Amino acid sequence: MAATSLVQTIGPVVVLLGAAVIAVPLFRRLGLGSVLGYFAAGMLIGPSALGLVTNAQSILHISELGVVMFLFVIGLELRPPKLWAMRGQIFGLGLAQVAAAIAALALTAYAMFGFSAPAAFVAGAGFVLSSTAVIMMVLQDHGEVSSTEGQKSVAILLFEDLMIVPLLAVVAWLSPLSQQTSGWSGLLIALAALLSLLAVSRWGLDLVFALLAQARTREVLTAGALLVVLCAALLMEFAGLSMAMGAFLAGVMLSSSSYRHQIESDIEPFRGLLMGLFFLAVGMSLDLSIVAAEWRLLLALLGAFMLAKGAAVYATGRLFGASRHQALHRTSMFLQGGEFAFVLYAAALSAGIFDARTNALFATVVILSMALSPLVMLAADRMPRAKASMEGVDIARDLKGRILVIGFGRFGQIASQILLSSGVRLSVIDKDPGRIRDAERYGFKVFFGEGTRLATLRHSGAGEADAIMVCIDDPKAAMRIVELAQQEFPQARLLVRSYDRGHAVELIRAGVDYQVRETVESAYLMGAEGLRALGYAQTDVEEAANDIRRRDAERLSEQVQGTPMSGLDRIHFPVIPEPLHGPALQESSSR
Repeated sequence: MAATSLVQTIGPVVVLLGAAVIAVPLFRRLGLGSVLGYFAAGMLIGPSALGLVTNAQSILHISELGVVMFLFVIGLELRPPKLWAMRGQIFGLGLAQVAAAIAALALTAYAMFGFSAPAAFVAGAGFVLSSTAVIMMVLQDHGEVSSTEGQKSVAILLFEDLMIVPLLAVVAWLSPLSQQTSGWSGLLIALAALLSLLAVSRWGLDLVFALLAQARTREVLTAGALLVVLCAALLMEFAGLSMAMGAFLAGVMLSSSSYRHQIESDIEPFRGLLMGLFFLAVGMSLDLSIVAAEWRLLLALLGAFMLAKGAAVYATGRLFGASRHQALHRTSMFLQGGEFAFVLYAAALSAGIFDARTNALFATVVILSMALSPLVMLAADRMPRAKASMEGVDIARDLKGRILVIGFGRFGQIASQILLSSGVRLSVIDKDPGRIRDAERYGFKVFFGEGTRLATLRHSGAGEADAIMVCIDDPKAAMRIVELAQQEFPQARLLVRSYDRGHAVELIRAGVDYQVRETVESAYLMGAEGLRALGYAQTDVEEAANDIRRRDAERLSEQVQGTPMSGLDRIHFPVIPEPLHGPALQESSSR
């Protein structure tokens, strides 16, 4: 009996972990992302398919802690002043998007599918509450959480989380079962819980963690961090708010704590594991019998809801100044419904606004939208961007500089400054109109031109230039420019930025006059400065640097295989400079 009980307890855990370990790497290798891998694995092992795990709802409730911890970690990254600075985006952009999307979705459900007005409103409001887990995972995977666009997405998500309280109150007010008079009391309870959490977080948590740190036991600090997250989540749940909102606010209040980084590292393993479990549980919750019986209606609802919400999100983004690509990217992220829709739909079922079939239909639509979301975002990211505006950009024509500079990124900007300071006349071309306009604002004249095209090189003055400096970061394009220059403009010396060691070998074999790896010189300087920081004498620093340079040249010579040393003699190894004294020089923003 004990062995059977143990198998029943551990068996589902083994199945869940096995499904994740197999599906997630496979889907990532296919370029479909980890979220879709979790969904697919959950659907396969769930009660509607293989039936290896049957208690999907229980697992879903437990795994929601992953979303809670995820919001706590995000809160740790947003200090109160930064969150206050976002208030315009939260209550401006967030409010506009939510209002527009609810209107579009409710009208779609009412006019196109014939649902009653209360049911249409609740269905649309639930679908508006996007999946915090999916969107934040995507932002984190792409490194966009701290970007300007990422912060706007976070602001919208925060407003959507705040909306769960008034929406639940509206559901109670719309209920045909009884006249609800507790709407205002519910709002007062929620407000009191919020103020209590903010007070405890502001004045009590840092003291608690200071006391825990005195124990000098890491697991105690980890337990304390988990306790804070769970208590904040339970308090908000009790008050009718979302658990994720409580954890987020606790994180924000702890963001200024000296224990922030320790807490974050302690929470991270639990967050990642439970987030994966959440996506597995959502996949398991998909009832394939409903899909089979109502597939036409489900597909129609899914398509109509995603189109209606997408139109509202895109229009709002454009209205608030987003570019076409930014608006499309945000739309692709917010097309799906989210985990809080299940809460709203369950409340509508209890209140008599939904019947069982309606609840199952809309819950399935939300799950399907969450499953499709990674594919939609993948397709949106691969869509070609609109061509940048050429307004204010001059195309290269009849340029006459002594040196032609191709590429005006960070590398090209710094190299050009040295030449310009000595009065050298330059012709500078780049293929990024935005970068060209930025250069114009700082007093640099840069022309539009693709350096890999022979006609562009001729118009840029390559035929009369004494030297051509290739400063782009694309090795293949750089080699193409080298080939063209050697064939058509032999009078010009070729000075080329190499991407890495392999590219440097290619350039040396091609016979360029000069090549330098884009990071090697700054790395040499950093290493030399490290020796100085340890108190080494200048002669010792120079000796160590020169030894490394000599060894590097010898290795390059071996790799080039047969290139005479005269070819390597043209590689310049500048002397390590003496440390600067006095006021620091003002550096260009191009660094």
